[in-house]
Amino acid sequence: MTTVTIKRALLSVSDKSGLVDLGKALAARGVELLSTGGTAKALRDAGLTVKDVSEHTGFPEMMDGRVKTLHPTIHGGLLAVRDNPEHAAAMAEHAIGAIDLVVVNLYPFEATVAKGAERDEVIENIDIGGPSMVRSAAKNHGFVTILTDAADYSAFLAELDETGGASTLAFRRKMAAKAYAATAAYDAAISQWFATVDQQEHFPPVLAAAHTRVTTLRYGENPHQDAALYVPRNPAVTGLPQATQIQGKELSYNNYNDANAALELVGEFSGAKPTVVIVKHANPCGVATADTLLDAWKAALECDSVSAFGGIVATNVPLDGPTANAICEIFTEVVVAPGADDSAKAAFERKKNLRLLLVDSLPDPDRKGLITVPIAGGLLVQDRDSGKVAKADLKVVTKRAPTEQELADALFAWTVAKHVKSNAIVYAKDGVTAGIGAGQMNRRDSSRIAAAKALEAAETHGFTEARTHGSAVASDAFFPFADGLMAAVEAGATCVIQPGGSMRDDEVIKAADEAGLAMVFTGMRHFRH
Repeated sequence: MTTVTIKRALLSVSDKSGLVDLGKALAARGVELLSTGGTAKALRDAGLTVKDVSEHTGFPEMMDGRVKTLHPTIHGGLLAVRDNPEHAAAMAEHAIGAIDLVVVNLYPFEATVAKGAERDEVIENIDIGGPSMVRSAAKNHGFVTILTDAADYSAFLAELDETGGASTLAFRRKMAAKAYAATAAYDAAISQWFATVDQQEHFPPVLAAAHTRVTTLRYGENPHQDAALYVPRNPAVTGLPQATQIQGKELSYNNYNDANAALELVGEFSGAKPTVVIVKHANPCGVATADTLLDAWKAALECDSVSAFGGIVATNVPLDGPTANAICEIFTEVVVAPGADDSAKAAFERKKNLRLLLVDSLPDPDRKGLITVPIAGGLLVQDRDSGKVAKADLKVVTKRAPTEQELADALFAWTVAKHVKSNAIVYAKDGVTAGIGAGQMNRRDSSRIAAAKALEAAETHGFTEARTHGSAVASDAFFPFADGLMAAVEAGATCVIQPGGSMRDDEVIKAADEAGLAMVFTGMRHFRH
């Protein structure tokens, strides 16, 4: 059936946004209103005539309202195929009236869990009748309109105006698809709660999850790929999707990916001195901590000013005017910060295409969670890498112990290396990255590339020597051979931080001792693929 005139509506909503206006609009068109509980009361309080579901079914509500709409008169009115003679005969025989419109949103299960409710309250907020009505109406969308989102009320009423009080099949199909997505997401939330909270299963047998589309993007990593941005239902962590975009073009897929890499890294320095992170293609190309944000920016940029062109910048403190002006001196795609003063915003206004994103807070690097990676035929799932090492966790394995400054530089380099694609090598000195080698197939090449970048930076900026001289070098995994270590020695590093655990640790330690290096083992690696 193409159009269906709305004669009877069943309304039962937890979220009553827009309910009264919808009820009034329906009543004005002569639609009979069926309802229950708080929804019926809200409509009556607005002066509308409402028929209780119990009167319609001839059966009272019972069991604290658990059983009220679960009745053949309700579901027969929803599921009957109107042009099927057998269905029509059954409706006539059992006095089942057709229901043309169902307006339902579900008990606030996710909100109840989020507020830390006790188990009994959580269970009571699992809706049964609501999803049953939604699914019945959606299945029979050839004849029944289902509304599960108050945002769709205005479009529905506009359709009634255009058709003289009827809904179209195209609209009903669209609402049915949305309805099944709503019940699927609802069941996924319940499933996750039972598995992870109630049953304490880290990796449940079935991983149910639901995400809501925020926007479609211009394209994916490349122009021939389509892309969209989704967020979890009731996200526990805020980030880029929740940021306020002050100015600039729409963000692309790559912008989001790179900006997230920058934001995750700068989050490691929450509460620390002003820190600037510059990222290109999801890898940091400069990180610095200083007494002022401007000094941190200058030092981070000096690490690799070539790669910084067209990069992403993130800071751990609000942006100020001088820093914003300095950032504007080079082409920058996105700047992310926990705030910006008026002078900073004014400076960025000169760069109309630059995207300025302000976040309410930095992500917690210690937070738990799962990371998923699609593979052909499956999905890899693992914990977030929230591993950390402190000074007390380090094991000195060389004859020479590191100085306090070397230890500080080593831990700084180690923190950055955690966010560099493996194989990762990071040189750092005085809270500034001196050279970064990322994503190579062997550790020796990463070490050499990082040193070469440091040498190029010295030549570009007129340093007397590469900043790798006297630096600490971090390796995200153990050195399988001494050659990678010797590349760091050639670059001038004096301290090494690495996980250890290689069959050739003794050989590597001996080479470090012969070179006069201090080396510490973390016992933890940070592969990042």
